[in-house]
Amino acid sequence: MNTAGGTDIFYGKIPVFRGFSSLMDPKLYSPLPDDWTIGVADIVESTKAIAAQRYKSVNMAGAAVIAAVTNALQGREFPFVFGGDGASFAVAPDDLERAREALAATAAWVKEELDLLMRVALVPVSAVRTQGLDVRVARFGPSPNLSYAMFSGGGLGWADAAMKRGEFAVPKAPPGTPPDLTGLSCRFEEIPSTRGLILSVLVVPARDADPLAFRKLIEDVIALSERSPDAGRPVPPGGPPLRWPPAGVEFEARATRGGPLFKRRAFVLANTLFAYVVMRFGISVGGFVPKTYVQQVVENSDFRKYDDGLRMILDCSPELERALTQRLAAAASSGTARYGLHRQDAAMMTCFTPSALRSDHVHFIDGARGGYAAAATALKAMAA
Repeated sequence: MNTAGGTDIFYGKIPVFRGFSSLMDPKLYSPLPDDWTIGVADIVESTKAIAAQRYKSVNMAGAAVIAAVTNALQGREFPFVFGGDGASFAVAPDDLERAREALAATAAWVKEELDLLMRVALVPVSAVRTQGLDVRVARFGPSPNLSYAMFSGGGLGWADAAMKRGEFAVPKAPPGTPPDLTGLSCRFEEIPSTRGLILSVLVVPARDADPLAFRKLIEDVIALSERSPDAGRPVPPGGPPLRWPPAGVEFEARATRGGPLFKRRAFVLANTLFAYVVMRFGISVGGFVPKTYVQQVVENSDFRKYDDGLRMILDCSPELERALTQRLAAAASSGTARYGLHRQDAAMMTCFTPSALRSDHVHFIDGARGGYAAAATALKAMAA
């Protein structure tokens, strides 16, 4: 439902573009209104958590931010981006307090249920613009079912850095203040590479880089990836592997509200068993068609995005990996970009499905052995 001045009024009017290769066209991006606010969140010391093989916990925390804010906004559209070990989004003034409460509750839940420390902050767009930066947003449609936000202008990166300096912080809610994470799940198994390796790619402009040279680099990297079958999408046409009990049952139980954990765990086990039988045998139930749902899962996976830098999780051949590495190394040598790559054998998916009967469920993709967070570590090492 639209409300006057609500977040979806502005965002819903931005045209959706379909071809990812046109990502760097500045005409696709609209500046956020001055009175909007950027939300940013990330896991403190995510590298240590990943070293302890807690990849799924880190991803679940990042996706929880998007689920909590979406539910707080009652499903209204707003621009957001999943970053692996965190998330970013933007909201209008009318939605700011709901977003603040959702962020605070999510930070508390992440500490209580996942034993991770999450930083959260709300940064006014006006504060970004006083730095000579901007926050511009576009809408990319990977399928006819939904769109994902893309951000440019440098403002999102500045907001993230400000959060890490302790600025604009949102205190976490008191213990026992759970966010509404309805629809957040991780029922699919890891997705093994079929082409050689899963490559996490992170590319950002170098300081004082020529904007045209950086745009050409991103277009070249996308063109290389699109030569791969299905543009390197790591989700196979038949969908990710599904087993019972699912590996993520504990996370889903902790994301469910109401009652002691053992009861929530039993409920999730029963619910996932029913879902597994329906999916395994292709049983249509109450308008839910498993084959259609799996097709939408594949199409709706967000394996590539842009938020002041290019992020991709690719299932690629060794030849494609070499080509990408060579192009990125040349760009780094010329002062055009900084980049981080991380190689692993599988990808993983975290899902946000408020209703399985709708086609706009979203599926966040990351590498299963460090993913974006490990690529960011490699990027930081390059800058050192």
